[in-house]
Amino acid sequence: MVGSFILLLIFVLNGADGSHIVGGRDAASHSRPYMASLQVRGQHNCGGALVREDFVLTAAHCAIPVPYKVVLGADSLSGNEDTQQEFTAVRSFPHPSYDGHANDIMLLKLNGRAQLTEAVQLISLNAGRLGRANKCLTAGWGDIGDNNTLPSTLQEVNVTILSQQRCRKRWGMVPITSSMVCGIGVRVLQGFCSGDSGGPLVCDGAAAGIVSFSGRRCGDPRTPDVYTRISSFSTWITSVLNNN
Repeated sequence: MVGSFILLLIFVLNGADGSHIVGGRDAASHSRPYMASLQVRGQHNCGGALVREDFVLTAAHCAIPVPYKVVLGADSLSGNEDTQQEFTAVRSFPHPSYDGHANDIMLLKLNGRAQLTEAVQLISLNAGRLGRANKCLTAGWGDIGDNNTLPSTLQEVNVTILSQQRCRKRWGMVPITSSMVCGIGVRVLQGFCSGDSGGPLVCDGAAAGIVSFSGRRCGDPRTPDVYTRISSFSTWITSVLNNN
């Protein structure tokens, strides 16, 4: 099964891969104030979303053996912006049933509480049904051409939600569970790619999914992008937040 698809993060401390949007566009400056950059040794490694002043939601496959530096309020990761706030992730909560494929969700507790500003904001969680009528997008920093071309600012791309039936048919033998949601770009070769892990799928202004895995070719509609469906884990998220 592992050979049939690519998990979006293979952790390597030296030269860890970054978030990866192909066929997207520059996000308006600080228009996605919930975005978090999870960094190792100064390099962006995974994305995330700020769901409480001291908690970031990301993917379980982003778990690493060293603490992340978490950067909030960033537009460009190469500059020293006054809007940026930096924290250390002092504890990680990967879902206890994460098996390397399903239940790919994790919460990170920060060593302090973010100050909410115009550039740093919380995002609410989507608890409703998703379909083609939803206005969705995903965002991230990293290679924009599937060829190690890095953007200067945060990138975003529109996402069209696919039905479970269509997604399962396209993925074939790879299991697509009810706790996953699938999406494709408006055009071919649009979407996330190897490394855009943990970033949010945002539908109608709320976080509905978490970047989990995709196919061998970025943006290929034959192997739609797969996100962890956040609404499937509402009880678990609430429990972790309330107990910490």
